[in-house]
Parts: sequence; C-alpha cells; structure tokens
Amino acid sequence: MPRFLNVASVVSLMALLASGPLDAQLGGRPAEQWALVLESGRRLGSLEIENVVSLIGIEEGQVVADLGAGTGVFSVPLARAAGTTGTVLAVEVDAGFLPMIDEKARQAGLENVQSVLGEFTDPNLPRRDVDVAFFHDVLHHIDQRQSYLLAVASYMAPGSRMVVVDYDMNQPGVPHGNQPEMLISPQQVAEWMANAGFVVSREVDLFEEKFFVIYTKVDQ
Repeated sequence: MPRFLNVASVVSLMALLASGPLDAQLGGRPAEQWALVLESGRRLGSLEIENVVSLIGIEEGQVVADLGAGTGVFSVPLARAAGTTGTVLAVEVDAGFLPMIDEKARQAGLENVQSVLGEFTDPNLPRRDVDVAFFHDVLHHIDQRQSYLLAVASYMAPGSRMVVVDYDMNQPGVPHGNQPEMLISPQQVAEWMANAGFVVSREVDLFEEKFFVIYTKVDQ
C-alpha cells in the first residue's frame, strides 16, 4: 500500500493517496483545525483562485473533479464556471472536510457541488464522464503518483483534461527542498500523464514557484 510522504506543508496538505491511519496523513490534526489554516486570508490571497479557474477554461455543463478539495476553496468557483448544468465532484479522504464543502456550496447558493469521500488509492468518483480533473498543490503529496493518475484517468471522458498546479522542484526556494521525495517537476508529471494517455496541451505562466499545466486525453 502506498506510503504518505509528509504533511509538514500546510499549503499542500490536501493529499489523496496515503497509507496508514488518517491521523498520520493529516498530521494528527482534525479537519476543523486544518480548516483554520486553509482558510487564512494570507494563503487564499496567494492562490490566484479566480485566475486559475478562469484559465482552465471550464465550459457550461462540464463535470469537474476537484481532487484534494480541502474545505472547498476551489470547488465553489469551479462550480460557478461549470454552471447549473455542470457538476463539481469535490473529493477528500478525510470525511471531516465533506460537511465543510457542503456548507460552503450552500452558502454560495450552489446545488451542483457533490462532496465525495475518496480512497487512498482511488478518488472513488461516482461517474466516469469527468471532463476536468483538477489537482491543486496535491500531486507532490502522492507517493505512487503514476498509479493514482492511471486510476483518475479511468474516470475521464474522451478529450478530457487533467490540470496540475504544483510546486516546481526546478525553482529555487520551493517548499520541501530538504525532502527530495516531496519534489516533482513538470517533466516528471508530463511523463506520468503520457503513460495515463494525456499530453501537454497548455502551460500557463502564472506563478513563480509553481507550474500550471493542462493535459488533454489523447483519443485512442
């Protein structure tokens, strides 16, 4: 079973793959405590949430999987972009986050957000016509990344896209610099994606320390 690497970074604690007790995965803190940090104004201001969602180019009616949704910070704007005929599947492995996601959607007046309790090795999505799978500061926390991406790909529709925003190990001063097992590069992700049937279709220059890449499923 895959091993969870580290959860010291608050910015990217919303991992989907792990082994061992859930307490170990989330650093021994309940979701309620993590939420205080995830919702901090300083952190939220650095995420460029609206810009990121806009640049993905989600269309009305699409199905979006927000993988490692945490408190639903991205789930709500993703749901707005998908429109009333679209759906956002907000996936977390800690059930404590699910009511937070539901409440955030309720407060926003949205009925197209569905919280999903994922598994450590599989997002456990309820449908296999996903148009966009979104990873925000999550992929570097996954140990068996290739296996997980293959699992996600099994839920993806033809012509669908995976979107990854994560820290680039090639940039100086990125978090986890002393933990090489936590570092990933765009080149590595492109290879994993290719093995899952996806190719790079767009690279977005938005962050200094992070890469923002959109991958599209190749018709086979």
